[in-house]
Amino acid sequence: MELPAPLHEWDLTPKEAVALQRAMAGRVLVRQPHARIRRVAGADMAFTPDKRHCVAGVVVWDVDAQTVVEEQTARKRVSFPYVPGLLSFREAPAVLAAIEKLETEPDVFMFDGQGYAHPRRFGLACHVGLWLDRPSLGCAKSRLTGTHDEPASQRGAAAPLWDGEEQIGLVLRTRDRVKPVYVSIGHRIDLATAASLVLACCTRYRLPEPTRLADQLVRRASGKA
Repeated sequence: MELPAPLHEWDLTPKEAVALQRAMAGRVLVRQPHARIRRVAGADMAFTPDKRHCVAGVVVWDVDAQTVVEEQTARKRVSFPYVPGLLSFREAPAVLAAIEKLETEPDVFMFDGQGYAHPRRFGLACHVGLWLDRPSLGCAKSRLTGTHDEPASQRGAAAPLWDGEEQIGLVLRTRDRVKPVYVSIGHRIDLATAASLVLACCTRYRLPEPTRLADQLVRRASGKA
């Protein structure tokens, strides 16, 4: 898959990265995708045991057929320090390298992490989605920021994730009586579509298949399986 021109350089200080997040967050688009979504590229990351390299995996999953179409991995040396809220600057280079290897054109990108539900409204799903200029969303296993009520116990129940008076995401129950996931937009998608897509991709487990399989892929590739 051919990547667009780079949005920025990666050789940044944490202070510069924060300023860049704030500047780029205003470019995120919230809109319903025009095309029908069938191929979902799930992305996840893991670090090698020595923490020096980030291994990214991308699994393209066919929502209709419920099968894997393609999978790719990439490994990049980590140069950015660990700073909460700036994890995309450690992880995105490897993710983009894995995406670049894809021969399949996904309709949407789903990340095991945050998108708009981020203190500066610019988590990994926003960062990579804007870089690719493709529809993207985040589906995280835990909350980074915001407050919410507990959704009802049945599959499909949801509660808004709030930061003050702004809704930044959705707390979504994907299976009866299991812990919910945290869904937020990344770029060029709306929250209702993102939540519906997560549910469509959750066939047997709490997590959607594209990111669940990507997690397994990177665990094998990073030596953690």
